[in-house]
Amino acid sequence: MKNIVLLGGTGSIGLQTIDIIKEYPDAFNLYALAFGTQVDVAKPIIEELKPQVVIVKDGETKSHLESTLTYDVKVYAGLDALSEIVKHDQVDLVVNALLGSVGLKPTLEAIRAKKQIAFANKETLVTAGHLVMEEARKYGVDLLPVDSEHAAIHQCLRGENLKELKRMVITASGGSFRDRTREELVGVTKEDALKHPNWSMGAKITIDSATMMNKGLEVIEAHWLFGVPYDQIDVIMHKESVIHSMVEFTDQSVMAQLGTPDMRIPIQYALTYPERYPYNMSEGLDLLSFGTLNFQEMSFERFPCLKMAYESGREGGSMTTVLNAANEEAVSLFLNGKVDFLGIENLIQNQLEQHKTITSPDLGTILTIDQETRERVRHEVS
Repeated sequence: MKNIVLLGGTGSIGLQTIDIIKEYPDAFNLYALAFGTQVDVAKPIIEELKPQVVIVKDGETKSHLESTLTYDVKVYAGLDALSEIVKHDQVDLVVNALLGSVGLKPTLEAIRAKKQIAFANKETLVTAGHLVMEEARKYGVDLLPVDSEHAAIHQCLRGENLKELKRMVITASGGSFRDRTREELVGVTKEDALKHPNWSMGAKITIDSATMMNKGLEVIEAHWLFGVPYDQIDVIMHKESVIHSMVEFTDQSVMAQLGTPDMRIPIQYALTYPERYPYNMSEGLDLLSFGTLNFQEMSFERFPCLKMAYESGREGGSMTTVLNAANEEAVSLFLNGKVDFLGIENLIQNQLEQHKTITSPDLGTILTIDQETRERVRHEVS
């Protein structure tokens, strides 16, 4: 029995993690659940799985939740509680499904407590990859990737010699607007952008998929997770989302991980690692039903956010912190109707051009840069 702390329990990854926990009640126990303000979503989970600890965003949400629960549970509010819960002695596995750089501090604390970590919070590595991986090496902690692309690479590399790796190929569905030209993106709506053709995901990551920033963040995440230079990480368009990623070795052999576009599969793999459990919540992959798999070169001209991510990653230091913070704010502004879709790119580019890179920022500097970047983006729009 693994005692699990689930950070971000009411998001897309969090809810699908709950599905896995329910599927294997003898293997997993939800020890603690952390979420923001969605009490209506969290309450049925809490009542059914009865975690010992619940953490919410603020005092108002805490009071609301406590007034509706039918059993006695410890409820805490605030970000500091996230960093405390991951260190509890009873905890075996931390699932970090938080959205954005808010996941940085609890990730570092979980590493220092030598907890096993199932990692779906790519923004943390984009924001402070050098700090996170330095701590992971220091404490001997592996970050088990939950993103389908990184889970695929992890599986392809299992038992292989990294010195024999030639390159990684991350596949991209192309997002909601993959068949539109740049000219056809003028005036697209939030509702259009949220219609992902393959995956069921949260709003922020769906918009990131439409701009291709999500794939750029995944490139940076892969760089840190696997210690591979950016010149050895490629992205290609693969609209069917059957091949989740590939690796090529020096002898030109290529290994790919295939599967249906169901995020619960890589989540379950991270939870059960190094074992594999049976999976029965969706149909298995039927290649005959697809018939043909298509691949297409990615265009930096068509997807400038992907280009910005590569350039920021190669620049390194604090530049990726700015990239992530500017993107998070710009996407939020788009979802709230404050900027148009193409305005997301412009806001990010403006921040990158203004920033002077700090080569090896410490945690305090990173948090300051993150906050200042967000404020500048909001000010630019206002």
